[in-house]
Amino acid sequence: MLGGISIWQLLIVLGIIILVFGTKKLRNVGTDLGGAVKGFKKAMHDEEKNKEDEKADVDQPHAKVGHVEPGNTYDVRAEEKRAADVHAADGRPADPNEERK
Repeated sequence: MLGGISIWQLLIVLGIIILVFGTKKLRNVGTDLGGAVKGFKKAMHDEEKNKEDEKADVDQPHAKVGHVEPGNTYDVRAEEKRAADVHAADGRPADPNEERK
């Protein structure tokens, strides 16, 4: 075969690699590579699951928020004006803080 690699050439290269690095080192490399591939597959699966969850969240309506305003509000300016009018009628100077005490 011209330009091709035969099975015997691959076996010779594999034998040289085993002699140089040793079986323990190659086993560790294989374990690390397998763990990396497994982690990559898990991350890809988790990302697809997150996209599906986000799509499901978009399809569902969000909770409604209501705003109920209490019926008894306190208008400070109106109270000050009323106090000023009452004191003006009495002839005394108006004290805006007097009504709040």
